[in-house]
Amino acid sequence: MSYQSLFYGTLFLPAVFVLYTLTKQAYRKYVLLGASWLFYFLAMHRVTWVLVATCVGVYGAALWIDRASGRQRTMRLACAIVLLAGALIRVKYAGWIADGIGMLAGHHFSVRALVVPLGISYYTLEAIGYLCEVYWQHQAADRDFVRVALFLSFFPQIMEGPIARYQDSAASLCAGQPITGQSLRNGCLRMLWGFFKKMAGADRLSLLVTVIFSQPHRFHGWAALLGSAAYVAQLYLEFSGMIDVTMGTAEVLQIHLPENFRQPFFSRSASEFWRRWHITLGTWLKTYVFFPVSTSHLVVNGNRQARKKYGRQTAKVWTSFLALTPVWLFNGFWHGAKWHYIFYGLYYLVILMLEVILEPAKKRFYSRTGFSPDRGLFSILRWLRTLAIIVAGEVIFRADTVTTAFTMIGNVFRGPSHVHALLAASHLDLSDGFVVVLCLVLVTIVDVCREKGVHLFAWFDRQPTAVRWALSYSLIFALICFGAYGAGYRKVDMIYAKF
Repeated sequence: MSYQSLFYGTLFLPAVFVLYTLTKQAYRKYVLLGASWLFYFLAMHRVTWVLVATCVGVYGAALWIDRASGRQRTMRLACAIVLLAGALIRVKYAGWIADGIGMLAGHHFSVRALVVPLGISYYTLEAIGYLCEVYWQHQAADRDFVRVALFLSFFPQIMEGPIARYQDSAASLCAGQPITGQSLRNGCLRMLWGFFKKMAGADRLSLLVTVIFSQPHRFHGWAALLGSAAYVAQLYLEFSGMIDVTMGTAEVLQIHLPENFRQPFFSRSASEFWRRWHITLGTWLKTYVFFPVSTSHLVVNGNRQARKKYGRQTAKVWTSFLALTPVWLFNGFWHGAKWHYIFYGLYYLVILMLEVILEPAKKRFYSRTGFSPDRGLFSILRWLRTLAIIVAGEVIFRADTVTTAFTMIGNVFRGPSHVHALLAASHLDLSDGFVVVLCLVLVTIVDVCREKGVHLFAWFDRQPTAVRWALSYSLIFALICFGAYGAGYRKVDMIYAKF
C-alpha cells in the first residue's frame, strides 16, 4: 500500500480520521500507533517485525543510556548506534560492500539479499537522533513506549519523511488534539495540492525522464537539457508533493511536523539550496554529523595549529573540509549503495568547498566595485549558475552510473537536439505538455507567494464562503481531470520512498 493507492485515500485514511475522532483524547495515540503498524503491515507484511523490534530496542536503549554516566554512557550509545546502523547496512549495503571487497580481493562473495523494510533509512536516522539527544542530556529518556514507537512509526511520514527530531514532534503526536473544521479543510487542501503535483506533473514528466536516462547516448543539445531539467522538475514535484500529503495528514490531526522544503529554486548558491531542499535531512546531518566533527578535539586542535601557522582563511578551509567531508559522504551513501550516489555527495562537497575558498575574493570584489550580489544582474547570474549546479547534480543523482552522468552532461553541449524525437519516444502529446506547464506555473505562483511571506491558508480563510468552495472544488476538479491514472496508466513509484 502507498499514499497514492485508492484504498489508502478512500478507506484507510478516512477510517483513521473517524476512529481518531470517536476515541477519547487520552487514547488517540493508541489509535495512531495501531494505524501506523497496520499501514506498515499492509505494505510490508511479515517484515513488520523489524519496525516493531526497532521501536522496542530504541525505547530500551534510551533508558539504558540514561542510567549510565561517563565512558559507560558513551559505550552504550555507541553500541546502540552500531546495532541500528548495522541493521541498515545489512539490508541495504551488504551486497554492494561484498562486491567491492570481492573486486579488490579477486574473489566473488555472495551475500543473501534481504527485503529492505519500508522507511528504514528514515526511522533509523530518527532513532539515532533521539538516542544522541538522550546521551547529550538535551532530552530525557521517555518512559512512554507508545510515544517512542509512534515517533518512529507514524504512518504519514514513514515512506518519505520528513525526518523529525524527538523534542519537536513527539509530544504533538501524542497530544490527541481534536480534528476541527479548519484543520480538516486546510489539511485536505494541502493533501490535494500534493496529489496534484505528483499525479498531474511528476508522473507525466517521468515518461520523458525515463526515455532520456535509458538512452543517454541518443539525445543531445536542447533535448539533453530538456530531459535533465525535466528530472529536476519531476523530483521536486514528486518529493514536495508527497511531503504535502504527509503535512496535510498531520494538519488534519493537528500534529506538528517540520517542513522539508522552502522554495529551493529561489536559491543563489549551492549552500543556500541545501538550506531550502530536504531541510530535515540537512538539519539531521548538521546536528549529528557536522557539529560533532567540527567540535571534536582533533578538528579544534588542528584548526588552532593551522591558524598559527597558515592564517585564519587557510584554517577555515581546512576545518570546513574536515567537517563537510563526512557530511557529504554520508549524504551520498544514505541515498543508496551505488557509486553515483557517492559521487553525488562528493560533487556537492567540491562545490561547497569552492564557495568557502572563494568567499574572501568575492567579498573584496563586491566591496571594491560597489555591486550587490543580491540585486540586479549579479543576482540573476548567481541564480542561473545555481540552477546549472542543481541540474548537473541531479543528473549525477539519477543516472545509472557516473560515466552515464558525464555523458549526458556532455551531450548538452554537442550534437543535434532531436527534441521532437524525445517527445515522441516519451508518448507525450500537446495536452500532456499543457498539463505539465500548467502544473509548473501554479507551483511557481505558490512558491513566489510563500517566498514573499504570503500565508496562503490565512488568505484562504479570509475569503468569502463561495470563493473558498470554488477554489476547493477547482483543485478537486483539476486533480480528477489532469491527474495521471486510469486504464493503461502505469503507476510511478515514489522516488524517495526507495531510500
